Amino acid sequence: MSDFVLDWEREKRTGVAEAVLCEGKSVAQIEGILGEAGERRLLLTRLDEERHAKLTANVRTTIDYDPLSRTAFHGSPRSPAIEGAGIVCAGTSDLPVAREAARSLQFAGYAAPVIADVGVAGLWRLMKRLDEIRAFKVVIAVAGMEGALFSVIAGLVEAPVIAVPTSVGYGVATGGHVALNSALATCATGVVAVNIDNGYGGACAAIRILKRAAAS
Repeated sequence: MSDFVLDWEREKRTGVAEAVLCEGKSVAQIEGILGEAGERRLLLTRLDEERHAKLTANVRTTIDYDPLSRTAFHGSPRSPAIEGAGIVCAGTSDLPVAREAARSLQFAGYAAPVIADVGVAGLWRLMKRLDEIRAFKVVIAVAGMEGALFSVIAGLVEAPVIAVPTSVGYGVATGGHVALNSALATCATGVVAVNIDNGYGGACAAIRILKRAAAS
């Protein structure tokens, strides 16, 4: 008897497809999960390069792996044709989390451009891209340090803002708790927050919002 049970009905219930968190799983467990998946589509998250390298060559050929985001697609992802979500990233150090969100959206069939390196330390960079950001129906904001980007964006756009704090930072900002508290304590309206470094969770929130909007 296997030590995992895949939830193939999740998308029907929630609108978000099954995904597998690879962090904490052995290479044998990951290969067993992929073997059980067969031809079915499956998103893998937190698959680090060390574990990916230890997968057998045959298994590696069955997945589309992105080392920056530590995500992999098993089976064909849906064509990213549905627009509406956009990702705004404070700095290049936040890109792994932003990319995790983008890849999770791509797997579900959503086009999600990443507007990177527009943190508030150089506010002109954000203002220069503001028209693009205002066109999104949902904005995923990814930032570490003091997390000021969340409040600034929410004060400038109409769309709901999903704050994804990252563990990027030093001193009191180490570990992302300052950025998380900033997201939770913001005075700007329309900000919701997911956990630290949870690009996948931010993407799932965006998918649910966009699906409900499309159905109404």
